[in-house]
Amino acid sequence: MTGLAELLGAAGQAWFWAGAAIFLRVGALVSMLPAFGERAVPVRIKIVIALAFTAIVAPAVVLGDGAIWRAPPTDFVSFAGVALAETLVGLALGIGIRLFIMAMQTAGSIAAQATSLSQILGGAAVEPIPAMGHLLVMAAMALALMSGLHVGAARMLILSYDVFPPGQALDGADLSQWGLKRVSEAFSLAFSLSAPFIIASVLYNLMLGVINRAMPQLMVAFVGAPVITFGGLALLMVAGPYMLMLWRDELMLFLANPLGAP
Repeated sequence: MTGLAELLGAAGQAWFWAGAAIFLRVGALVSMLPAFGERAVPVRIKIVIALAFTAIVAPAVVLGDGAIWRAPPTDFVSFAGVALAETLVGLALGIGIRLFIMAMQTAGSIAAQATSLSQILGGAAVEPIPAMGHLLVMAAMALALMSGLHVGAARMLILSYDVFPPGQALDGADLSQWGLKRVSEAFSLAFSLSAPFIIASVLYNLMLGVINRAMPQLMVAFVGAPVITFGGLALLMVAGPYMLMLWRDELMLFLANPLGAP
């Protein structure tokens, strides 16, 4: 009976340390996850979401005896290094996903500036972004949830343990190169999404220049302002669905291959 109690105690201790490490990685990612980690979401709700993700990830990662370690920690002091490494891995993956929201925000800001709609309802969101950007971001988050963002995030967390074993510190050089690549790709995606509005703005300004040159007495501003406003809204109605689908495809590709491996 004593041997059984010792065996159960050892297994319980192993499961405790494994669950704590998994929760740190999951919690760091959830804090950056679109829709789940927004500042408008209460902290207690985020903790519950992190616990739910932990309950999904842990059975797929932890073995029957609670072993996911090369050398399991025995106390909180030895667990400190593991906690730091796990938190950094979760934050890195979460920031990689969060950059897609920032790309959509940037695309919306570029589009709004190009169509002179940047000051309409600029403070409607928690973050001061133009109304066009707020609309695109909310639609993008809704589309991501409908497309299985939570499923993709859970799968990415499970597979991350094959690349980043528990307690293994991240290499600073590799992390910086990966981060620079993700930021550059985010800005490239933002510019690609807003390209129709930039092209329309260039054509609009060229047209106004030609009209002003041909008819100097005409107040082109009174003619051009309604045109660019209506044109920007019409272009958003036509190009918005394609922008969201392209954004969704890039997000799902990242969830399937966050490190960009061939």
